[in-house]
Amino acid sequence: MHILGNGFLARNLRPIADRHPDTVVLAAGVSWASCTSEEEFARERSLLADTARRCAATGRRLLFFSTSSAGLYGPLDRPAREDGPATPSTAYGAHKLAQEELLRASGADHLILRLSHLVGPGQPEHQLLPTLVRHTREGTVRVHRGATRDLIAVADVITVIDRLLGLGLRSGTVNVASGTAVPVMDIVEHLRLRLNGAARVEQVDAGPIHPHTVSVEKLHRLLPGTGTPGAGPSYYRGVLDAYTASAAPA
Repeated sequence: MHILGNGFLARNLRPIADRHPDTVVLAAGVSWASCTSEEEFARERSLLADTARRCAATGRRLLFFSTSSAGLYGPLDRPAREDGPATPSTAYGAHKLAQEELLRASGADHLILRLSHLVGPGQPEHQLLPTLVRHTREGTVRVHRGATRDLIAVADVITVIDRLLGLGLRSGTVNVASGTAVPVMDIVEHLRLRLNGAARVEQVDAGPIHPHTVSVEKLHRLLPGTGTPGAGPSYYRGVLDAYTASAAPA
Protein backbone atom coordinates (compact mmCIF):
# COMPACT_ATOMS: atom_id res chain seq x y z
CA MET A 1 0.00 0.00 0.00
CA HIS A 2 1.34 3.38 -1.05
CA ILE A 3 -0.13 6.04 1.23
CA LEU A 4 -0.40 9.63 0.05
CA GLY A 5 -0.71 11.89 3.07
CA ASN A 6 0.66 12.31 6.58
CA GLY A 7 -2.45 13.09 8.60
CA PHE A 8 -4.58 11.27 11.14
CA LEU A 9 -5.95 8.56 8.85
CA ALA A 10 -2.68 8.11 6.97
CA ARG A 11 -0.79 7.49 10.22
CA ASN A 12 -3.31 4.89 11.33
CA LEU A 13 -3.06 3.08 7.99
CA ARG A 14 0.70 2.56 8.15
CA PRO A 15 0.60 -0.71 10.18
CA ILE A 16 -1.31 -2.45 7.35
CA ALA A 17 0.57 -0.82 4.46
CA ASP A 18 2.60 -3.92 3.59
CA ARG A 19 -0.54 -6.07 3.29
CA HIS A 20 -1.90 -4.45 0.11
CA PRO A 21 0.95 -3.66 -2.31
CA ASP A 22 -1.44 -3.20 -5.26
CA THR A 23 -3.27 -0.29 -3.63
CA VAL A 24 -2.64 3.47 -3.60
CA VAL A 25 -4.41 5.27 -0.77
CA LEU A 26 -5.31 8.93 -1.11
CA ALA A 27 -5.34 10.04 2.53
CA ALA A 28 -4.64 13.71 1.89
CA GLY A 29 -6.76 16.71 1.11
CA VAL A 30 -9.51 18.74 2.75
CA SER A 31 -10.33 17.56 6.29
CA TRP A 32 -12.66 20.37 7.38
CA ALA A 33 -16.32 19.53 6.82
CA SER A 34 -17.06 23.25 7.05
CA CYS A 35 -14.51 24.12 4.35
CA THR A 36 -15.72 26.39 1.54
CA SER A 37 -12.33 27.23 0.02
CA GLU A 38 -12.34 26.69 -3.75
CA GLU A 39 -8.54 26.85 -3.65
CA GLU A 40 -8.43 23.88 -1.23
CA PHE A 41 -10.99 21.96 -3.25
CA ALA A 42 -9.08 22.60 -6.49
CA ARG A 43 -5.85 21.35 -4.93
CA GLU A 44 -7.52 18.08 -3.93
CA ARG A 45 -9.16 17.71 -7.36
CA SER A 46 -5.78 18.03 -9.02
CA LEU A 47 -4.21 15.50 -6.67
CA LEU A 48 -7.00 12.98 -7.27
CA ALA A 49 -6.92 13.43 -11.05
CA ASP A 50 -3.14 12.94 -11.17
CA THR A 51 -3.23 9.92 -8.86
CA ALA A 52 -6.12 8.29 -10.74
CA ARG A 53 -4.28 8.80 -14.03
CA ARG A 54 -1.18 7.04 -12.67
CA CYS A 55 -3.24 4.19 -11.21
CA ALA A 56 -5.05 3.68 -14.52
CA ALA A 57 -1.69 3.50 -16.30
CA THR A 58 -0.14 1.04 -13.84
CA GLY A 59 -3.17 -1.09 -13.01
CA ARG A 60 -3.07 -0.27 -9.31
CA ARG A 61 -6.22 0.18 -7.25
CA LEU A 62 -6.97 3.63 -5.79
CA LEU A 63 -8.63 3.87 -2.38
CA PHE A 64 -10.46 7.17 -1.91
CA PHE A 65 -12.10 8.48 1.25
CA SER A 66 -15.37 10.35 0.96
CA THR A 67 -17.99 11.21 3.59
CA SER A 68 -21.23 9.56 4.67
CA SER A 69 -22.47 12.73 6.36
CA ALA A 70 -25.64 14.65 5.63
CA GLY A 71 -23.36 17.17 3.93
CA LEU A 72 -23.09 14.70 1.02
CA TYR A 73 -26.38 12.81 1.21
CA GLY A 74 -28.60 15.78 2.04
CA PRO A 75 -31.87 15.49 4.00
CA LEU A 76 -33.40 12.02 3.84
CA ASP A 77 -36.34 10.36 5.54
CA ARG A 78 -34.56 6.98 5.60
CA PRO A 79 -31.03 5.65 6.18
CA ALA A 80 -28.53 6.93 3.61
CA ARG A 81 -27.61 4.17 1.17
CA GLU A 82 -24.75 4.11 -1.30
CA ASP A 83 -27.12 3.40 -4.19
CA GLY A 84 -29.65 6.02 -3.09
CA PRO A 85 -29.95 9.75 -3.80
CA ALA A 86 -27.26 12.22 -2.81
CA THR A 87 -28.15 15.91 -2.80
CA PRO A 88 -25.29 17.66 -1.00
CA SER A 89 -26.20 20.32 1.53
CA THR A 90 -22.69 21.74 2.06
CA ALA A 91 -19.83 22.85 -0.16
CA TYR A 92 -17.67 20.08 1.33
CA GLY A 93 -20.30 17.42 0.57
CA ALA A 94 -20.69 18.68 -3.00
CA HIS A 95 -16.91 18.60 -3.42
CA LYS A 96 -16.65 15.02 -2.16
CA LEU A 97 -19.45 13.84 -4.45
CA ALA A 98 -17.74 15.52 -7.41
CA GLN A 99 -14.48 13.79 -6.45
CA GLU A 100 -16.25 10.44 -6.48
CA GLU A 101 -17.62 11.13 -9.95
CA LEU A 102 -14.18 12.18 -11.19
CA LEU A 103 -12.69 8.93 -9.92
CA ARG A 104 -15.41 6.74 -11.45
CA ALA A 105 -14.85 8.38 -14.83
CA SER A 106 -11.06 8.08 -14.66
CA GLY A 107 -10.78 4.46 -15.76
CA ALA A 108 -8.78 3.55 -12.65
CA ASP A 109 -9.66 0.55 -10.49
CA HIS A 110 -10.92 2.06 -7.26
CA LEU A 111 -12.77 1.69 -4.00
CA ILE A 112 -14.63 4.64 -2.47
CA LEU A 113 -15.29 4.54 1.27
CA ARG A 114 -17.77 7.03 2.68
CA LEU A 115 -16.61 7.49 6.26
CA SER A 116 -18.60 8.73 9.23
CA HIS A 117 -17.04 10.58 12.20
CA LEU A 118 -13.74 8.88 13.05
CA VAL A 119 -12.58 8.94 16.67
CA GLY A 120 -9.12 8.14 17.95
CA PRO A 121 -5.89 9.39 19.51
CA GLY A 122 -4.15 12.18 17.64
CA GLN A 123 -7.08 13.33 15.54
CA PRO A 124 -7.10 17.01 14.52
CA GLU A 125 -8.12 19.40 17.27
CA HIS A 126 -10.78 21.08 15.12
CA GLN A 127 -12.81 17.88 14.76
CA LEU A 128 -15.88 17.03 16.81
CA LEU A 129 -14.55 14.89 19.65
CA PRO A 130 -11.43 16.92 20.51
CA THR A 131 -13.61 20.05 20.51
CA LEU A 132 -16.27 18.53 22.77
CA VAL A 133 -13.66 17.11 25.15
CA ARG A 134 -11.86 20.45 25.37
CA HIS A 135 -15.05 22.39 26.03
CA THR A 136 -16.27 19.83 28.58
CA ARG A 137 -13.04 20.16 30.51
CA GLU A 138 -13.27 23.94 30.32
CA GLY A 139 -16.77 23.81 31.78
CA THR A 140 -19.14 24.95 29.03
CA VAL A 141 -20.35 23.04 25.98
CA ARG A 142 -22.65 24.42 23.28
CA VAL A 143 -24.74 21.88 21.38
CA HIS A 144 -27.00 22.34 18.39
CA ARG A 145 -30.43 21.18 19.43
CA GLY A 146 -31.39 17.93 17.69
CA ALA A 147 -27.95 17.29 16.16
CA THR A 148 -26.74 13.69 15.80
CA ARG A 149 -23.44 12.09 14.84
CA ASP A 150 -22.39 8.58 13.81
CA LEU A 151 -19.16 7.80 15.69
CA ILE A 152 -16.74 5.04 14.78
CA ALA A 153 -13.34 4.23 16.26
CA VAL A 154 -10.47 4.74 13.84
CA ALA A 155 -9.03 1.36 14.89
CA ASP A 156 -12.27 -0.29 13.74
CA VAL A 157 -12.11 1.64 10.47
CA ILE A 158 -8.59 0.34 9.81
CA THR A 159 -9.80 -3.22 10.43
CA VAL A 160 -12.67 -2.68 7.99
CA ILE A 161 -10.34 -1.20 5.36
CA ASP A 162 -7.95 -4.13 5.71
CA ARG A 163 -10.77 -6.64 5.29
CA LEU A 164 -12.42 -4.83 2.37
CA LEU A 165 -9.13 -4.54 0.49
CA GLY A 166 -8.53 -8.21 1.17
CA LEU A 167 -11.73 -9.04 -0.71
CA GLY A 168 -10.12 -7.76 -3.89
CA LEU A 169 -12.83 -5.18 -4.59
CA ARG A 170 -11.82 -3.03 -7.55
CA SER A 171 -14.90 -0.85 -7.90
CA GLY A 172 -17.78 0.37 -5.81
CA THR A 173 -18.73 2.62 -2.93
CA VAL A 174 -19.24 1.54 0.69
CA ASN A 175 -20.45 3.43 3.75
CA VAL A 176 -18.14 2.83 6.72
CA ALA A 177 -20.02 3.82 9.85
CA SER A 178 -21.56 2.40 13.00
CA GLY A 179 -25.07 2.81 11.62
CA THR A 180 -26.30 4.58 14.78
CA ALA A 181 -27.20 8.27 14.78
CA VAL A 182 -26.23 9.30 18.32
CA PRO A 183 -27.73 12.54 19.67
CA VAL A 184 -24.88 14.94 20.37
CA MET A 185 -26.51 15.63 23.74
CA ASP A 186 -25.98 11.95 24.63
CA ILE A 187 -22.34 12.23 23.58
CA VAL A 188 -21.87 15.30 25.76
CA GLU A 189 -23.62 13.70 28.73
CA HIS A 190 -21.26 10.71 28.49
CA LEU A 191 -18.26 13.04 28.31
CA ARG A 192 -19.53 14.89 31.39
CA LEU A 193 -19.75 11.54 33.19
CA ARG A 194 -16.14 10.79 32.33
CA LEU A 195 -14.51 14.24 32.47
CA ASN A 196 -16.40 16.99 34.25
CA GLY A 197 -19.83 16.42 35.73
CA ALA A 198 -20.10 20.12 36.53
CA ALA A 199 -19.75 21.24 32.90
CA ARG A 200 -22.65 23.40 31.77
CA VAL A 201 -24.43 22.43 28.54
CA GLU A 202 -26.08 25.10 26.39
CA GLN A 203 -28.46 23.94 23.67
CA VAL A 204 -28.80 26.38 20.78
CA ASP A 205 -31.17 26.36 17.84
CA ALA A 206 -29.41 26.18 14.48
CA GLY A 207 -32.44 25.96 12.25
CA PRO A 208 -34.12 22.77 11.05
CA ILE A 209 -31.99 19.67 11.63
CA HIS A 210 -32.93 16.45 9.86
CA PRO A 211 -31.92 13.25 11.67
CA HIS A 212 -29.25 11.50 9.59
CA THR A 213 -28.74 7.76 9.79
CA VAL A 214 -26.15 5.97 7.66
CA SER A 215 -27.06 2.60 6.19
CA VAL A 216 -24.44 -0.09 6.85
CA GLU A 217 -26.32 -2.92 5.16
CA LYS A 218 -23.78 -3.15 2.35
CA LEU A 219 -20.83 -3.09 4.76
CA HIS A 220 -22.32 -5.90 6.85
CA ARG A 221 -23.15 -7.88 3.72
CA LEU A 222 -19.55 -7.64 2.54
CA LEU A 223 -18.09 -8.28 5.99
CA PRO A 224 -20.48 -10.54 7.91
CA GLY A 225 -19.72 -11.55 11.46
CA THR A 226 -18.47 -10.03 14.66
CA GLY A 227 -15.55 -8.21 13.05
CA THR A 228 -17.80 -5.42 11.78
CA PRO A 229 -18.09 -2.46 14.18
CA GLY A 230 -21.19 -0.78 15.47
CA ALA A 231 -23.01 -3.72 17.04
CA GLY A 232 -25.70 -2.10 19.11
CA PRO A 233 -26.68 1.39 20.20
CA SER A 234 -24.15 1.42 23.06
CA TYR A 235 -21.13 1.08 20.73
CA TYR A 236 -20.46 4.82 20.91
CA ARG A 237 -19.94 4.69 24.68
CA GLY A 238 -16.98 2.36 24.31
CA VAL A 239 -15.58 4.62 21.57
CA LEU A 240 -15.86 7.63 23.88
CA ASP A 241 -14.35 5.79 26.85
CA ALA A 242 -11.32 4.73 24.82
CA TYR A 243 -10.88 8.24 23.43
CA THR A 244 -11.14 10.05 26.77
CA ALA A 245 -8.65 7.61 28.30
CA SER A 246 -6.17 8.31 25.50
CA ALA A 247 -6.77 12.07 25.71
CA ALA A 248 -6.24 12.33 29.47
CA PRO A 249 -4.26 15.43 30.50
CA ALA A 250 -0.58 14.82 31.16
